[in-house]
Amino acid sequence: MLVLSRRRDESIMIGEEITIKIVDVRGDKVRLGIDAPPSISVHREEVFQAIQNEQTQEEKTPPHSSRIS
Repeated sequence: MLVLSRRRDESIMIGEEITIKIVDVRGDKVRLGIDAPPSISVHREEVFQAIQNEQTQEEKTPPHSSRIS
């Protein structure tokens, strides 16, 4: 893991397409602005985990068969 120190309004680049900017720092909270291409999903970790869990459940559930009697 790379650990960097940044101040408000400073940025970090990930590759050529992703910029993470420190928007605000208040006590123990840091607000980040993330600029990434639309093809890259950006989520908070807990939202990402919920999406992953939902997809796993969908994979385990067999598709509904629609029978017309």
